[in-house]
Amino acid sequence: MTAEHTVPSPGVPPRDHGFSTSVSVIPPRGADSGPRLPAAPPRPPSPLPLLLADGAAVLPATLVLTGAQRHPLLVAVLIGVSLLLRPRDRRPPVPGLLEELPAVCGRVAVAWAAGAALWAAYRPEDALSAGTVLAGLAVQAAAGGALRAAVHGRRRAALLRHPHAALVVGPAATAQRVTAAVLRRPRCGVRPVGIVAEQADGVEGVPVLRTDEEVERAVIQNGVRAVLAVHPSVRAEQGPLLRTLAASGCAIWEVDAGSAPHPAGERLAGFSCRRLDPAPARGGGVGKRMLDILVSGTLLLLVGPLLAVCAVTLRLCDGPGVVFRQERIGRDGKPFTLLKFRTHRPVDEHESATRWSVANEHEMRWFCRMLRRTSLDELLQLWNVLRGDMSLVGPRPERPYFVAQFSQTYPGYAARHRMRTGITGLAQVQGLRGDTSIEDRCRYDNAYIDDWSLWQDICILLRTAATLVRPTGS
Repeated sequence: MTAEHTVPSPGVPPRDHGFSTSVSVIPPRGADSGPRLPAAPPRPPSPLPLLLADGAAVLPATLVLTGAQRHPLLVAVLIGVSLLLRPRDRRPPVPGLLEELPAVCGRVAVAWAAGAALWAAYRPEDALSAGTVLAGLAVQAAAGGALRAAVHGRRRAALLRHPHAALVVGPAATAQRVTAAVLRRPRCGVRPVGIVAEQADGVEGVPVLRTDEEVERAVIQNGVRAVLAVHPSVRAEQGPLLRTLAASGCAIWEVDAGSAPHPAGERLAGFSCRRLDPAPARGGGVGKRMLDILVSGTLLLLVGPLLAVCAVTLRLCDGPGVVFRQERIGRDGKPFTLLKFRTHRPVDEHESATRWSVANEHEMRWFCRMLRRTSLDELLQLWNVLRGDMSLVGPRPERPYFVAQFSQTYPGYAARHRMRTGITGLAQVQGLRGDTSIEDRCRYDNAYIDDWSLWQDICILLRTAATLVRPTGS
């Protein structure tokens, strides 16, 4: 993430930037003690019922296969691809069938297309016809939708009987409005039991909690499992409280209480929200890592000769020092060494670590400009992906100096480090490259992590490949 025409940042020694390798989404507690609550790890819904539903949906679909086509290998491929493409739903309410149906149909279509292609390569004489593929995906989509609807129905009924107790934290008027709206929608599965505000009249049946002792008592007596932060300033003003509640096992949600609906649609009683505590999203699962290894390893083999040509040409044009190494911040705030082809030469390591841009385009040699405009200088990061430092898709990594600055300036910036950083990401395919808004990048990066799925990664990779036709640099 670099820019060519940006005012340099103030000089600060690169190792003295005040950044801790432990990234915290919620501000540190400082000197405030806050309430003392027992630690209780959160217990998210088990993924096993939905895993069984998605796997079992393949079985009735195999009835459309005939003879040798019912080979266990083909069935295993269909089940495996269907499970790998499963998304992670992190929204507070339990989703409904109609909301999931387009995604279910899309994943099933990909599973049958991949299964048919692999089967045709393995047994060309028994290749699946187009009619068989269409019939199979229709049956699996119907069965998968019905089974997932049954699982969601049981969870929704359980939430209606035993809703999650929640605290609403924020300015008095906003907290009251959100509390009243959630209470009017019991199907949300969330029941506010207290409003944390300095002064206000509580909503009927919901007290206002003004002291740490009152908050502690409400959490313990009601078994609070969720916290709704209804204003962006809450994280700064109530940082110690939110940190303590998160440590006790509560899920922290930021609720957009604005009057205009969010483009993403209703999530909680008509309000858009996203989860702030980073624990539930720690990487993307085995499927994401398998995709990284497969694609990065294959690309390194294919583009190896191109990398060698670039390295030799760069050495002849710009002298020694072909590979550029720089410390970046990865998942969980841990630093790693990012690799690129050297297209510029900073004055020293200090300038490289603390200046947003270290070279103007007109000062670069022609070959360096070409590498940057085509993003070929980024190809060495495939080695970072293969090593596990990065992923193919994820938030772009930044230098420690700027991570420390942006984490203080832009709400939610530190939450980007819940997942491995990537070569490309949702923000990049939306045009947020170079000298563009950090706040917008932060919002898209967190939306990507919140709604991650393997299919989303594949779509972003395809869109990134398409943009190479009209390169703009990075």
